Amino acid sequence: MELFDQLRGIIGIAVLIGIAWAISENRKAHPGWRWIAGALALQGVLAVLIVRVPIVWQAVGLVNNAVSAVEAATLKGSSYMFGYLGGAELPFALKEGAQPPLVIAFQILPLVIVFSALAALLWHWGVLRWMVNGLSFLLRRSLGVSGVVGLSGGASVFLGVVEAPLVTRAYFARISRTELFQIMTLTMATISGAILILYATTLRETVPDAVGHMISASLISLPAALLIARLMVPGTPDDVATEVEKEDPGLRYESSIDAIVKGTMDGMQLFLSVIAVIITVFALVALVDMVLALLPLVDGDPLSLKRLLGWALAPFMWLLGVPWSEAQAAGGLMGTKAVLNEYVAYLELAALPDGTLGPRSQLIVTYALCGVANLASVGLLVSTIGTLCPERRAEAAGLGMKSWISGNLASAMTGAWIGLVTW
Repeated sequence: MELFDQLRGIIGIAVLIGIAWAISENRKAHPGWRWIAGALALQGVLAVLIVRVPIVWQAVGLVNNAVSAVEAATLKGSSYMFGYLGGAELPFALKEGAQPPLVIAFQILPLVIVFSALAALLWHWGVLRWMVNGLSFLLRRSLGVSGVVGLSGGASVFLGVVEAPLVTRAYFARISRTELFQIMTLTMATISGAILILYATTLRETVPDAVGHMISASLISLPAALLIARLMVPGTPDDVATEVEKEDPGLRYESSIDAIVKGTMDGMQLFLSVIAVIITVFALVALVDMVLALLPLVDGDPLSLKRLLGWALAPFMWLLGVPWSEAQAAGGLMGTKAVLNEYVAYLELAALPDGTLGPRSQLIVTYALCGVANLASVGLLVSTIGTLCPERRAEAAGLGMKSWISGNLASAMTGAWIGLVTW
């Protein structure tokens, strides 16, 4: 690999910062070069520490073992309910060379229900709250963010688009505009624990230690999200940092049983939502491809949405460190994630023919896709904040598309950093 290919991500990071600054609400009020350099340094340190330091990566790898155990336990339940479609022993003999059927809805998606229940239980016991507060403390000490923003950053790593705002809902009425945008960007640039496990399980045959990589992506994306957010919606001298005055857990359960039941019900809603979104997205893409197929062929093949997105975003992915020969495929995946859904993009990544992306490009793409910044999430996040704090509904709606841009820029920056530390 040529040195320029290895270090091209530096140019990509500079371009991402330039884009965020160019579309800023106040380009003269950026947070200062010293703070920007500190945020970039923190991203680099996290990338090197997690990915390149063996003892740290081994610790992260323990999570892979824990996930494998939960996955095996979940398969017991799904196989009981759905038989061989859910992973039980086949009642018939396979033809020579055939593979056992993999039914995503019955073998992989039940993980969402189980992990949702586990997350609720760990929150009730205080384990998850302790981890959230720990991450909040680190963000406040390293980047000087307010207590509410730090708390939101910690929550966004473990909780979803709907659950994370509940942790800071008591403060929505009095936080500043820049704090509100930072909270929205942190939510968009990360993936919740339950969904993270689902995505990593989908990629287990394509990306080794996928769970560890996705956990790393969410952690590295925290300072990236704060950097992009402060460039796009900088604070004013009149802004006051909103601090956490008392513990308000937001999510409350009466008992361990109550946490398990409510977590299971929330997981079931998410389970059904994922199925519905995937069916709809695949149908809409198919309809768009049917329309595009009516146009003249290009290079002997019909036009498709994936090809158009690939061409449009190929230069962008090249700047992140993906070789040009692989940039179109990577660009198509990034476009699918930003416009449609990140899970669809991960399904497409897992289904790519061998050799389409090299190992380094696979990692860059895996990290760059690790965020919920898609158009559907914009509506979900805005409606959640609007429900929790009706007086900020219009402001949240005005920041919705900005958070979609900032979330994608932040996760792309994380992908660029991984390209720089991987060789």
